Amino acid sequence: MSTVNSINPYTHKEIESFKKHTKQDIAEILQKADHRFYLWRETAFSKRKELMLAAAKELLENKQEYAETMSLEIGKPISQAIAEVEKCAWVCEYYANNAEKHMADVTIETDAQKSYTKFEPLGVVLAVMPWNYPFWQVFRFAAPALMAGNIGVLKHASNVFGSALNIEKVFKRAGFPKYCFTTLLVSSDGVEQIIENPVVKAVTLTGSGPAGSAVAQTAGKHIKKTVLELGGNNALVVLADCDIDATVDICVQARFQNTGQSCIAGKRMLIDEKISEEFIEKLLVKVRELKSGDPMDKETYIGTMAREDLAAELEQQVNDTVKAGGKLLMGGKRQGAYFEPTIVSEVTPKMVMFNQETFGPALSITTFKTVDEAIELSNNSRFGLGVSVFTTDIKNAEKLVYRFDEGAVFINSLVKSDPRLPFGGVKESGYGRELSSHGIQEFVNRKTVYIN
Repeated sequence: MSTVNSINPYTHKEIESFKKHTKQDIAEILQKADHRFYLWRETAFSKRKELMLAAAKELLENKQEYAETMSLEIGKPISQAIAEVEKCAWVCEYYANNAEKHMADVTIETDAQKSYTKFEPLGVVLAVMPWNYPFWQVFRFAAPALMAGNIGVLKHASNVFGSALNIEKVFKRAGFPKYCFTTLLVSSDGVEQIIENPVVKAVTLTGSGPAGSAVAQTAGKHIKKTVLELGGNNALVVLADCDIDATVDICVQARFQNTGQSCIAGKRMLIDEKISEEFIEKLLVKVRELKSGDPMDKETYIGTMAREDLAAELEQQVNDTVKAGGKLLMGGKRQGAYFEPTIVSEVTPKMVMFNQETFGPALSITTFKTVDEAIELSNNSRFGLGVSVFTTDIKNAEKLVYRFDEGAVFINSLVKSDPRLPFGGVKESGYGRELSSHGIQEFVNRKTVYIN
């Protein structure tokens, strides 16, 4: 199929039709991107900073335009879409102001007269990105990659081609030279060919486990660097001494923002049985207050899911869990791509909602008797992206951090990505890190220089 039709999941109406790039188009774009690299890497950090700050300014000045496309394409509540664009401006500003420091030579004392490590860009980096945060997932790659002197090529999810072209537009409006960042309109079956092209030096993917495995296999065959940010089944560990009201508020946001469609969402709630009754009662009140409806309404918190098939899959996971003995406390019903906020308690590790990633507005609840049991339950997952622990005993919580098999431990907060902190997981949540100095140094040649 040479075209892709974008369908609004809320209205079911076609938004736009996109013509996919041909194999010849892709080959030409990659060649021009490669040519641009040898010019772009010569630019001074001061010039890159000027352009990246211009990208941040463009995002903020036209955030409504970019946010509306997101909302139309995937049913994302408009207020959350605007916040996403604003966060992208933040990551652009962060790397504009910090990239030169992150890429500075590191002197190492040896028997040489002088020895040090240089950080040099690799070239064209392919980003294979998902639909759930169509701007943020891309910018947290693009800002550090471009500031390091690399070139970005984006293969975005087919249902967010409008947002993909908007991202290219941001860099164009900001004044970046042509082919510094380019969007390729291709389906998933075209990714292998792109990775195999010798122009592409590395690949970063945010997405599902199978997609990550396929990309890593192709890249590995051609000895190309990869960074994978895959799924997550984060636990919300609620200890008996937590601030219940504050914890309820954080947990609702952790599970239900972006209509629950987030790899770092808290999906498995683990509660100390001593406070479970009170906690769940307050949780239900808060979740019932969440406004569902038109994603373009600024008061909407729960929109539709991105596609009807995704909502149907979540419905099946909830139904399977309830059939296995889970107790449906609220929700559970689907209408097209809309799935109402859902909470299921008495969930055991053998049930679907515990051992599978639920990518939507559905929360499972499991109780525990001891902290040791809570940690064991949290670690009982093939994923290891992040965990939230809620307690008023911070010192004790810090002592427990090493026991969690996760890429991140957040105490009294939801797991989130921050430009200043490294982001990534372990186990089947992937490898490598995005953001901070760690992220910008993923796609560089760490060159040793030894002078005698």
